[in-house]
Amino acid sequence: MQIDISRFDNCRLLVVGDLMIDEYVWGEVDRISPEAPVQVVSVKNEDYTLGGSGNVVNNLVALGAQVFVLGVTGTGRDGELLLNKLNDLGVDTRGVIQERSRPTTKKTRIIADHQQVLRIDRETQQKVSVSTFRSLTTLAEKIIPEVDLVLISDYGKGVISRSLIADLVKIAKNNNKLTIADPKGRAFEKYSGVSLLTPNSKEASLASGVEITDGKNITAAGKILIEKSGIERLLITCGKDGMVLFEPGCEPLKISTKAREVYDVSGAGDTVLAVLGLGMAAGLQLKEAITLANTAAGLVVGKVGTATVSKRELLDALKQTSEDIASKNKSLNEISQLCRKLRKNRKRIVMTNGCFDLLHAGHIRLFSASKQLGDALIVAIDDDDSVKRLKGPGRPVIGATERVQILSALDSVDYVVVFATNELNSVIGAIQPDVLTKGNDYDSVKVLGRKIVEDYGGRIELIPITEEISAAQIINSIKNKC
Repeated sequence: MQIDISRFDNCRLLVVGDLMIDEYVWGEVDRISPEAPVQVVSVKNEDYTLGGSGNVVNNLVALGAQVFVLGVTGTGRDGELLLNKLNDLGVDTRGVIQERSRPTTKKTRIIADHQQVLRIDRETQQKVSVSTFRSLTTLAEKIIPEVDLVLISDYGKGVISRSLIADLVKIAKNNNKLTIADPKGRAFEKYSGVSLLTPNSKEASLASGVEITDGKNITAAGKILIEKSGIERLLITCGKDGMVLFEPGCEPLKISTKAREVYDVSGAGDTVLAVLGLGMAAGLQLKEAITLANTAAGLVVGKVGTATVSKRELLDALKQTSEDIASKNKSLNEISQLCRKLRKNRKRIVMTNGCFDLLHAGHIRLFSASKQLGDALIVAIDDDDSVKRLKGPGRPVIGATERVQILSALDSVDYVVVFATNELNSVIGAIQPDVLTKGNDYDSVKVLGRKIVEDYGGRIELIPITEEISAAQIINSIKNKC
């Protein structure tokens, strides 16, 4: 995907939502209190960051956007600290109202020896006062004409009400501006009229009453939410399984994500909201902006704590070069070392093998089902001489180099290794897969390598391939039509 990141610098976005301060108290524990059976934390350091909708702001600023904020704080020390944090980022804070009787939401995390031992929340979930609500609406009328897009970050702390959303949607539509909301709670009708709603799968499940466990259930949940909530579009985020977009009158669109090591999912929803909005403000099509947000979320879950993504990280992750594809292609020695590391990390290895000349739907089903049986799928393919011996003159139609590139482009395939005639047993011995898969057109007893796999405790799995289809049939069909 080619995206001009410099266009982000010209984007102006309004973030409306629940502003918070995240306090981190770092310390050490070396004794138990004599007063009660609790740890005594000796404080070494304290740190303060923006939380809640403030984390959306952080993400936007990190990518170069001009940000406006609409929200509410208290009037005490924490309120001033929050305002100072926003001002330090160069954010337009004229939409921040300080309500005297309201505490500034603050979450304090006590961390000892790199482990969180306690969290203390200071907050209220009461709606803002009538006068504050009126001020928010008045400020929205002044600010929305100045921005490209409106982001609504609802953390359920009383700022985002059904009435405020109705006013924001009305003002935005009058100015031809889109609204994107990250929801909270079960009543998605609250967000009626927004251009796009971005719940995670758990939130979507609770709001729809449908338990989301697979693709079929998420489709049912999405259709229910679209029908009853009055929103224009719905994007359900599914963590490592990517995202699913629902639009009225269209089939659900699934956007896969690149598998990454997940360290911390906190703040991933804020990143999705920020990058999705920024992408659309920069003129990207909706599906392009979703792909961009999906990529950013994949990056941020690889970091500890609420984090942001830089322009450089985003660009690097989006690049799809021949080097990226080639990185999946491993020699026998490389794949052996890689598998030792995977087993050390308790990852389940799945292997399948074949010629895979002229890739077809049956192959795709085999790879997809095989990947679901473990953490890493390795595809071993016959080299050109081996294919010729197995399939006869005129084969392979597609050379090994091209077959490696095609297979490497599939999300379900993690690694590809090429082997010569009579080398299959050596490949299986080097990989030692937990599961060796073949299509159910094979007899498990006759699967080559079965004894090696079963001798070290692995198993053979036959994948159901419902349609009778083969590369030879496709080639003969093409010849007959010529």
